[in-house]
Amino acid sequence: MATVGPMSTPTPPTSPWPGRARTTGRWAVRIALALGGALVAVLLFARVSAPLGPFDATLSFHPASGGAELAVPPLGSLAVDAYDGPLRLDVSLESVDQERARALATDPVRLAGVVDRVTENLQSAVVRLIWVTVLVALAGAALTSWAVLRGRREPLIALGITTAVLAGTGAVGAATWRPEALSQPTYTGLLVNANSLIGSAEDIVARFDAYRASLEDLVANVGTLYATLSALPTPTGAVDSVALLHISDIHLNPAGFDLVRQVAEKFDVDAILDTGDLTDWGSEPENRLITSVGDLDVPYVYIRGNHDSATTAAILAQQPNVTVLDDSAVTVAGIDVVGAPDPRFTPDKSTGDDDAGADVLQTSGEELAEFVGTLPQTPAIALVHDPKQAAPLDGIVPLVLAGHTHEREVEALEDGTLLMVQGSTGGAGLRGLEGEYPEPLTCTVLYVDPETGTLQAYDEITLGGLGATEVTVQRVLMTSEDPGTDTGADGAEVEPGPAGAPVPPASPPD
Repeated sequence: MATVGPMSTPTPPTSPWPGRARTTGRWAVRIALALGGALVAVLLFARVSAPLGPFDATLSFHPASGGAELAVPPLGSLAVDAYDGPLRLDVSLESVDQERARALATDPVRLAGVVDRVTENLQSAVVRLIWVTVLVALAGAALTSWAVLRGRREPLIALGITTAVLAGTGAVGAATWRPEALSQPTYTGLLVNANSLIGSAEDIVARFDAYRASLEDLVANVGTLYATLSALPTPTGAVDSVALLHISDIHLNPAGFDLVRQVAEKFDVDAILDTGDLTDWGSEPENRLITSVGDLDVPYVYIRGNHDSATTAAILAQQPNVTVLDDSAVTVAGIDVVGAPDPRFTPDKSTGDDDAGADVLQTSGEELAEFVGTLPQTPAIALVHDPKQAAPLDGIVPLVLAGHTHEREVEALEDGTLLMVQGSTGGAGLRGLEGEYPEPLTCTVLYVDPETGTLQAYDEITLGGLGATEVTVQRVLMTSEDPGTDTGADGAEVEPGPAGAPVPPASPPD
């Protein structure tokens, strides 16, 4: 009789998934560390400086959906959708070499070959940037992996991962290279008018020589502007002046907003003084667009113009950096400023047009003068919209800023007050298209003594109107001497004002 032993329980097979999960997780960590270390290293260290024609430029790669972007502060930027991939080529024009710019502007032979030289310089700089980026990315990946995982093989694995990703990025860029995109850039900032200078893609193909000449003009214009900005003398030798940007009559022109933003950054102003007419009708659709002034990083002092509604002023008053003056005062950057709005709102003719409103303008100026008399000390600057409001302030406030006329003018009133009337910072908006010639965009940077509030100097900035490209900057130093007249950028005589010593303006070559 057979004896049956105890039955043994079979051992279930071991599942391979936990081991695979651990392996997958470890590789995921390796890939994340390698790519993260490479990206951080590229953002921090992968950049090169190179001359591009008269400019000193900085080139770098940044995470984006491919393409290239050229920044030309304070004029804006242009972007080219030339290739796809995870990195975008950024080129920033930092400064201009004065000797190279001067040689370019005065030597027709050099100017004729500027596009070829810029192209060669750019190609060389991009090749150097690629090599620097590869080396920095590999080093960043290897060091990060070694520091975190502490394995001897980890840096080699990180190098392999990063090399594969870089090779893939290069392959995608080469496979999607679109040279035709170079003739169809997207412009932002003040360079939105560049299409009218350079022409459409079809015109470029048909007239390539004219296209090259336009590029030469653009390079020369910007180069001269940069050179002159860096060469302008400091206001009366003072380095601690308060810089105030006077603007007026933007009339909702986007280019005017761009001009304000970029001049404020380039000239490092301490505050912006707006003498009104930010809109055309003060309507609700317009008022939705004016909140962009709240994005500026400096204090913004505003008075309402005759085209701005009470709603416009109320919306601006809600912005964190904006002060709306209404027969009131504010101290900005240490300078006392008073202001009164235009008492009229002419879009609906509710308070009189320009002819019938003379009396209310006079009354408005008198009320502001009475308010100044109640203050413990005399303010340095008064803001009004219409110059007709300034007469009662003569001898009461040393400097009055105004707008409204769209014509820049500096005038000494009878009792010594200096009246500075701004042109149109927005080229009078869409109305700039009505005349035979486009109206220029203008603004002025005032340099004020921080202790006394006295005007030391001012820069008159003029940008050619819609479709034009010339930019001029003229610095006027305040002196006790009568300077007479001076020759401006167009060769015409210019009256610099009762106490101004003009410096030759920055004017791009024709």
